[in-house]
Amino acid sequence: MQTVLIGKRGTVVIPAKMRKRYRLDEGSPMLIEEREDGILMRPAATTPVDVEIYTPERLAEFFLNNVLTKEGYLEARRDVEQMGINPDSIDHIRWPE
Repeated sequence: MQTVLIGKRGTVVIPAKMRKRYRLDEGSPMLIEEREDGILMRPAATTPVDVEIYTPERLAEFFLNNVLTKEGYLEARRDVEQMGINPDSIDHIRWPE
């Protein structure tokens, strides 16, 4: 536990060691909560705004192109078929028969 001072406009400086530990930079969102015994301040969990949503066809392409063995490829084909997609309609590197 460390003591910090409240500055102008209520600013609180979080010690550098704690900022590094919790990956806090200028502008990082924080939650502040009143408690019966005082104030609790903690990093806010955020989700990235640029999350890519993959189509079933794009997922099928990943499945078919990221296998290491022929058995894995055949399994990926079955998985894609279970998704309701014809594996031959997906652009991918085919394993030799």
